[in-house]
Amino acid sequence: MDPVTTAPLTLLLGPEAPAVLATALDGYRGRLHALRVASVAVQPTGAAVVQYRADVERADGSRTAETLAATTGGRIPSGAAVLSGEHDGRPVEVGVWRWPQDPALPALAAATDPDRLRDALAAAGLPRTGPPRVRVRAYRPGRRAVLQVDGGGPRLYLKVVRPAAVDALVARHGLLAGPAPVPPVLAATADGLVVLPEQPGTPVRALLGGGAPLPSPADLDALLDALPPALAGLPSRPGHLGRVRHFTDVLALTAVTAPAEREALDALAAALEATDAGAPATVPVHGDLHDGQLLAADGSVTGLLDVDTAGPGHRVDEWATLLAHLSVRAPHERDPGPVRRYGATLLAHAEERVDRAALRPRIAAAVLGLATGPFRVQQPGWAAHTRARLGLAGRWLG
Repeated sequence: MDPVTTAPLTLLLGPEAPAVLATALDGYRGRLHALRVASVAVQPTGAAVVQYRADVERADGSRTAETLAATTGGRIPSGAAVLSGEHDGRPVEVGVWRWPQDPALPALAAATDPDRLRDALAAAGLPRTGPPRVRVRAYRPGRRAVLQVDGGGPRLYLKVVRPAAVDALVARHGLLAGPAPVPPVLAATADGLVVLPEQPGTPVRALLGGGAPLPSPADLDALLDALPPALAGLPSRPGHLGRVRHFTDVLALTAVTAPAEREALDALAAALEATDAGAPATVPVHGDLHDGQLLAADGSVTGLLDVDTAGPGHRVDEWATLLAHLSVRAPHERDPGPVRRYGATLLAHAEERVDRAALRPRIAAAVLGLATGPFRVQQPGWAAHTRARLGLAGRWLG
């Protein structure tokens, strides 16, 4: 690996990280006692965003668990505390912050404060009869957060995004809500807060293995057919085959560092890049369709979530993404049978709808993308899980 590229990452994951993160606590004289890496998002350039769980002693002597973040390279948002110096003899800059003062997500601090949130919801015409209770469902530092709001009224979900992303997200919901079971936007603010109602149903991911009826392949086809044509006029994103080199570069910086493993990874990437992608029709797509994005009840699809990626694309990539997620998930189930059977049912249907020779390389490329996950979330045994996913990608390609 190029030391120029990886120096910032080794700094954020190495023994010097606590000294760097201590800067985020200076504003209230906090003292860092322990630090654990929770997630690592890496770009092929080496720029990284690392999320930490921290044990902090406050000025009054109390101890608290906090979330801290650090970022390098072009990922440093305006407003972060920035440290400049050298690491391994090379200049490096690091931006740091503590939850919920994410400088890229200015709406986050108010969204996580019950009093400020109650005022914001009332101002948006969504008053609560009691103090809201906020539960964090997801947080990607510098990118977005998803919060669940209970108490004082119907359950709501808040998406906190960068201010520049609000209009596009609201527009996608406006196009999709109605034609598809996508929640409408109840309110949105210029600083990045988007308020959504709860959709009925249970995530398909939670239903798998529980014996409940699941959406049929025909139901999923009907869902995709319902996506409005206007989505095809939005900006496009590359499919998984178009992102193979991105996935490979990230893996080479993080989880695949041994020479023999890197050689096998390069061979897999070369085989995927040599695949004839063909020219499938461009149609409206969700862009990240998987079992966690689908809600269902009594075997029918009742909700489609996270439409940030909706736009023009190829139907074969929708099936490939869903099948890749199922195939990666199955080995981790106590009883993998239901997941594998559902995946087999969907695969048989998809191969009747699209060219098998086009589908399987795209599943392999999607699995390659998912191989970056174990390191990113710091899953215990991430090296073995990464190898297993790379082997699975190879089998799909074969």
